[in-house]
Amino acid sequence: MTIAASAQVHATAILSSESTIGENVRVGPYAVLDGPVFLGEGCLIGPHVHLIGPLRMGKDNRIGSGTVIGSDPQHLAYRGQPSQTEIGDSNTFREHVTVHRGSHVEGYGTTRIGSHNYFMAASHIGHDSVVGNHCILANCALMGGHAVLQDRVFMSGNTSLHQFTRMGRLSLLMGQEGVGKDVPPFLTAKNPHAILGVNLVGLRRSGCTADDISAVRRACHILYRSDLLLKQGVERLEEELGTKPIIQEMLQFIRESKRGIIRAMDRSAPEE
Repeated sequence: MTIAASAQVHATAILSSESTIGENVRVGPYAVLDGPVFLGEGCLIGPHVHLIGPLRMGKDNRIGSGTVIGSDPQHLAYRGQPSQTEIGDSNTFREHVTVHRGSHVEGYGTTRIGSHNYFMAASHIGHDSVVGNHCILANCALMGGHAVLQDRVFMSGNTSLHQFTRMGRLSLLMGQEGVGKDVPPFLTAKNPHAILGVNLVGLRRSGCTADDISAVRRACHILYRSDLLLKQGVERLEEELGTKPIIQEMLQFIRESKRGIIRAMDRSAPEE
């Protein structure tokens, strides 16, 4: 066990002999660090938190009461095979968030979370999932195993992401909805079957230029309002706007999709 001189550990906390506690870390009452857990500088661990290694956490993370990070994957074929959890810097995990470490599935084994993410109360990150940077999961948002969130995704309250499903950068899932197909970057998903439109608020807040926003609007029209097959829509999008980096990102996401992207459009929504 290694505990930095500036760290503060409550007398009721239980720390594994394999744990490493960085400078200025605070570990609250009745917290449990189980196995090889590494906490970077400035982390704040609330009361009744359970951290299970192998777990490596960067600096300045805030872990709320009752949160469990690194527990066994919820996979019926898992038999204790080696797996782990990796977390970046400056993330906030509010009350009773759950994060499961990786599974035994070939090509996987690690659950990865980037930096500057905000996980609201009772949200869940399934085994082998990947979360980018600056994402927000509202209360009770759920990620299935092997799911992927690219940077700046917003999952609203009581939403769910099917296993192996991806959400592209700056995409948004509306409240009380779930998706089982990939959500392309910059778009808003309304339900399991339909795209509502462009995530204009997210694009503007992220600093996207007016030209980029205009290109995404045109891309949305081509893919979802032109009545073209996906292959035809991709070809037209590449012909018209394929030189723009933001459109290249959309095209790459679509081409890499294994589950397929959501194809329907909510026709009741006005065109932006």
